[in-house]
Amino acid sequence: MKQILIVEDEPDMQSGIKDNLEFEGYEVDTASDGKEGLVKILSNNYDLVLLDVMLPLMSGFDVCKKVRHENNDTPIIFLTAKGEEIDKVIGLESGGDDYLTKPFSLRELLARVKAVMRRTEKSSGQANSQKTEIGRLSVDFETFTAHVDGDVVKMTSKEFEILQYFLKHKNATISRDSLLDNVWGYDFQPTARTIDNFILKLRQKIEDNPNDPQIIITVHGMGYRMVSS
Repeated sequence: MKQILIVEDEPDMQSGIKDNLEFEGYEVDTASDGKEGLVKILSNNYDLVLLDVMLPLMSGFDVCKKVRHENNDTPIIFLTAKGEEIDKVIGLESGGDDYLTKPFSLRELLARVKAVMRRTEKSSGQANSQKTEIGRLSVDFETFTAHVDGDVVKMTSKEFEILQYFLKHKNATISRDSLLDNVWGYDFQPTARTIDNFILKLRQKIEDNPNDPQIIITVHGMGYRMVSS
């Protein structure tokens, strides 16, 4: 049975989501503030976390950042009353997998939950047990670990997924829309900042000279391309 953690401080919202997810056959745990949520995420093997942004003691964004800092790639969907684009960008860049703005329908919530779990399972099923060398970076997509010159490199689950997508479409030009649709899996209006910041971070780990990239190159006006080494 799939296990889901709900980190939500509004009792009615928490109870409503919990009841509906349990009705759908999920095993559900709850937390009512950011610190409790963080402890539970790091102490258990949940299949998914529904994480409110505006939480007591620690914000959802901070919880997500700390989880990713611990190399924990548990899928996270943010739940929040905020709907500004900048908040969506912050959520994605902090390591979130999806974003739902309150109020949302039960049908939409269940669709997002199933979609994120499906992508996670698909990613695990396609993982390559062989280490892949991408520039300076040695990546193992089975264990989701990465090294440069033998030293561990911290990467978010989204960075691994972006690399996998680039490798699958090597030498093809990939637009920002394509990355967002296929890596995040839903129609999110892209901004240059969202994708470009991820590419910048990856170049810093892959390229000999991130200011003169030779592996993930920019195709001006179109997107990016990973070239064969």
